[in-house]
Amino acid sequence: MNRICQTLLRQSYVRSSAVVAQSQLSGGVRATAAAMPAASFNATPLIISRFYAADATTDAAVVDKATLDKLVRTNKVVIFMKGNPSAPRCGFSNAVVQILRMHGVQYDAHDVLQNEALRQGVKDYTDWPTIPQIFIDGEFVGGCDILLQMHQSGDLIEELKKVGIISELLKAEEAKPKQEDSK
Repeated sequence: MNRICQTLLRQSYVRSSAVVAQSQLSGGVRATAAAMPAASFNATPLIISRFYAADATTDAAVVDKATLDKLVRTNKVVIFMKGNPSAPRCGFSNAVVQILRMHGVQYDAHDVLQNEALRQGVKDYTDWPTIPQIFIDGEFVGGCDILLQMHQSGDLIEELKKVGIISELLKAEEAKPKQEDSK
């Protein structure tokens, strides 16, 4: 990752299923930390998402196309959202997090509320006016409405499969006949 990305973004890991405590760090940036041990998660699959809090103290007037190209390729699934996966700050971002959680997808999340340049930069990059924005394998998919439609139609399972991600919903569906056969 180049120096611009390193100074623009501060990485912290969160467990998207965990209860998180927010702590104030130096420079006015908020980060999250998991507050529950992994053993606390019973049947819910443990999903680790990488959350990047944009550094509010960085004086970056514009986030360029090259930086965004690198950001959308850091993981197979990347979302730009309001808030973070454990504490979304808008209903549409929350819906995207819930859909990805149901599918058991590991993803990178970028909080656009921490940096106006990142927020505007991603909108210009995709020519899409709203947040959240979802990328699969570096390709822009759309916003909440598109992801929800793909989830409802089953297309999301197929798109995830194309990039080597097997949906937890598909695994559960395939396990049902095996359970019924054993009765």
